[in-house]
Amino acid sequence: MADDYLVRIGKLIRDARQHRGWTQSQLAEALATSQSAVNRIERGNQNISLEMIARIGEALDSEIVSLGYAGPMHLRVVGGRRLSGAIDVKTSKNACVALLCASLLNQGRTVLRRVARIEEVYRLLEVLSSIGVRTRWINNGVDLEIVPPADLDLDSIDAEAARRTRSIIMFLGPLLHRMDRFKLPYAGGCDLGTRTIEPHMIALRRFGLDIAATEGQYHAVVDRGVSPDRPIVLTERGDTVTENALLAAARHDGVTVIRNASSNYMVQDLCFFLEALGVKVEGIGTTTLTVHGMPRIDADVDYSPSEDPVEAMSLLAAAVVTESELTVRRVPIEFLEIELAVLEEMGLDHDRTPEYFADNGRTRLVDLTVRPSKLEAPIDKIHPMPFPGLNIDNVPFFAAIAATAQGKTLIHDWVYDNRAIYLTDLNRLGGRLQLLDPHRVLVEGPTRWRAAEMMCPPALRPAVVVLLAMMAAEGTSVLRNVYVINRGYEDLAERLNSIGAQIEIFRDI
Repeated sequence: MADDYLVRIGKLIRDARQHRGWTQSQLAEALATSQSAVNRIERGNQNISLEMIARIGEALDSEIVSLGYAGPMHLRVVGGRRLSGAIDVKTSKNACVALLCASLLNQGRTVLRRVARIEEVYRLLEVLSSIGVRTRWINNGVDLEIVPPADLDLDSIDAEAARRTRSIIMFLGPLLHRMDRFKLPYAGGCDLGTRTIEPHMIALRRFGLDIAATEGQYHAVVDRGVSPDRPIVLTERGDTVTENALLAAARHDGVTVIRNASSNYMVQDLCFFLEALGVKVEGIGTTTLTVHGMPRIDADVDYSPSEDPVEAMSLLAAAVVTESELTVRRVPIEFLEIELAVLEEMGLDHDRTPEYFADNGRTRLVDLTVRPSKLEAPIDKIHPMPFPGLNIDNVPFFAAIAATAQGKTLIHDWVYDNRAIYLTDLNRLGGRLQLLDPHRVLVEGPTRWRAAEMMCPPALRPAVVVLLAMMAAEGTSVLRNVYVINRGYEDLAERLNSIGAQIEIFRDI
């Protein structure tokens, strides 16, 4: 039991250090100890006194660490408050995790600007650090520097961190060029039903990668004699599938054509990053990508991922559900145009500034002001389509929006097995949602939201939808165990508080 507490305390210290943007060496210097001692503490391999815990808490300005082990994070929400002012959209979660995986292609130094400080990124950084990649937050913890070793140590991989993120599957594309044999833990992430990796395998087999899944690991073997001799046709126009194919093609010595490719925002950001590395990519934004690979990539590269359209949709939905006037700045408009067209037909009152470019020089942004509106249910159902259609990750937000509209709205989430089911959690807050089958839910509005205490759904976007409904509900609600929200959003409660919400973070001690 003592060892278990040491591990749990070590994880708290590690998380607090990373949140501060410090390296182990920086914390060691503040404590007048060695980096190896900090490493042992964070791994739970060293006894630690109450005095040392207090010193660490003071150094990291973290009350949680000074209190020792704390349980899961919860949110206490005082609802019925109007939001106001302006809020900036953060960089894309899905782009950032793809670029972290893509950094394994590069022998040189990679700097990623304004990286999302989220749990999904932290898990990948833990994995990268465990295999020998040097990562550190720079420029007051805003940007991230990544320097790979000459040889990766996959035998030391942090399996626990790897299993907590499905993004680990995007290591396959880069690693097949670095190692003839390797193992990766099974991928995890949100609970969204059955999601096979067969589409990934169909694409990566063309580069000689063969996978056997046994004992909780992917066992990979690469046949160097195999390479694509004709265009690769993806059997699923998925984002991570396309990204894995791109990562494999980037260091293939030749030209690779990828058809039925996703042209979604994170794929475009990955293509822009590959171009910064010197890899020529034709057809960006279309479903056919032509990649002129480079067998060796050794470049010092500085890249700024663009803003997150799903976070932008979250903030827009927050304004609609709370009947607020709010300006959402730095909205990647080309990835929200269909959503806004649907909302305009429902009666949304909004305006937008002229377009300007994101820091990557390619993605088009606007500032969007939303005002209280009397919405009517759309005539047609809400359903996702591959880009440039309505984004699959934006569909859940229409459940909360439709609940504020007059009439009945059919939402058809045909992609994921479970996510429509999680949307019915809104019924605990006064919603009237009828589950027709695992993929379809009928939403009737308008809704008189009411406060409730409930567990966070195990899927990211439905969890945020529940939080938004709590913000609209008069009274005090509690949302328990919000780790899944922290996987995809940086300091969401604090940022919503900055525009008028009242959300308190607390833990069970």
